[in-house]
Amino acid sequence: MAAVAALVLAIALAGVGVVAFARADDAAPATVVSEAGACEVPSYLLATESPLPKVAEALKTRQKLDILVVGSASSALPGPDGTSGSYPARLEAALKETLPGAAISVGTLLQVKKTAAETAEALEGLLKDRKPTLVVWQTGTVDALRSTDPDDFRAALDDGIKALQEVGSDVLLMNLQYSPRMETMIAVAPYIDNMRVDAQEHNIPLFDRFAIMRHWNDTGRFDLFNSTHGLALARSVHDCLGHALAGFIIGAAHIDPAELRTQR
Repeated sequence: MAAVAALVLAIALAGVGVVAFARADDAAPATVVSEAGACEVPSYLLATESPLPKVAEALKTRQKLDILVVGSASSALPGPDGTSGSYPARLEAALKETLPGAAISVGTLLQVKKTAAETAEALEGLLKDRKPTLVVWQTGTVDALRSTDPDDFRAALDDGIKALQEVGSDVLLMNLQYSPRMETMIAVAPYIDNMRVDAQEHNIPLFDRFAIMRHWNDTGRFDLFNSTHGLALARSVHDCLGHALAGFIIGAAHIDPAELRTQR
C-alpha cells in the first residue's frame, strides 16, 4: 500500500487544474481563455444553487475579498516557482483581472499528508488570528489513499465545515483531483459522494475538480495519464483550474463584475 500511495502522490504532484461564469440553464460549454489557452467545461459542472453571501457582501460593500485555500500538496507545484504557478495564485490573478479595482487576496494553508479529520481538528487554532471571507477547503485525496472509513470522513467534513462557519467564513469544498492511474488503484467514489452530500446538506458550493479534470482528460484537452509532460502540464492544468474556480466563485456569489465597476 505504501508503494501505491507513493505512486499516486507522485501522479498528483505531476498533474493537476478552467472556467468561468455558468448558469444552470446554460446549454453550451463554458470557455475561459487562460495562459494555458482555451479550456472548456460543461456548464453543469460550474453551476451551483448554493450561495456565497459573505463573498457577495464583501465585494459589494467593501470591494474586498480575502480567500484562504486550505489544501494538500496538490495546492502547490514542485520547484521554486511552485507558488506563483499554483491554482490559488492563478485564482487570485483571474479574480483581479475580472474584478479590477477590488482588493483580492488569496492565501494558502497547506496541510500536507493530513486527513480531513486531522485538518478539521486543527482549523479553529489555525484560523484564530485570521478570518477570511471565504475558505476553499480542498480535501479527500489523503483519506482515499489511506482508505479512511467513509463515515468517519463525512463526520470530519461536518466538523470542519462547522468550525469554518463559526469563524464567520463562507465555505467552498473542492474534491480530489483526477488521475486515470489513481482511479484504477484507489476507491475514490465514496469520498466524492460524501463531499457532494455534505455540501448539499450544509448548502455550500462544491467545486467538482475531479469531474472537471476527467472531462479535460476524456476530451483530450490534457493527457493526465502521460506524466512525461511533467511540470509544464501541471502548470497548465493549475492555470485552468484557477480560472475555472474564479468563475465558479463569482457565479456562486451572484456578482456582476460590470456592476462593481460602476460603483468605483
